[in-house]
Amino acid sequence: MATDKKQKISRDIPLAEITLRKYEKPSKMPKRELIRKVCLSVGLLQPGDSRDIIVDVFNVLLESKLPLDSEEIREDVIKLRKKERLPLHGIAASNIRRQIRRLRELFLVEKIKNKYRITEQESLSTIFQEKIKKFYIESIIIRVEDYFKSIKNR
Repeated sequence: MATDKKQKISRDIPLAEITLRKYEKPSKMPKRELIRKVCLSVGLLQPGDSRDIIVDVFNVLLESKLPLDSEEIREDVIKLRKKERLPLHGIAASNIRRQIRRLRELFLVEKIKNKYRITEQESLSTIFQEKIKKFYIESIIIRVEDYFKSIKNR
């Protein structure tokens, strides 16, 4: 007689993840389009996604000389989208905070006393080299290598 074993299905929740995409070399294009390509390149935006509020949140933080709170970011995003004649989709305060959190998770933005700014007010290329490439990506690669070695040893 066969016994029914109920197997517990666990969810595999990653400790860290990043999506990287390669696009054509940057050319003469508007700044918003360059920021959009950065967001696409690091997985903050999906190809073909019309909901691109993260591009404007990132742009506002890049342009700001001072740290901003989430409401100031939201107000500046609205102004920017109106200026660019873009629809005002995704401008709810909760969504703006979610986009800021996504930028923080990739070390592009940091929080200081409930205000946000580009991490250490560094250039994006420095942040990518020091925070994303050397720290984040390297740690993911090392862990993947651990799994490959583990399979070999069994």
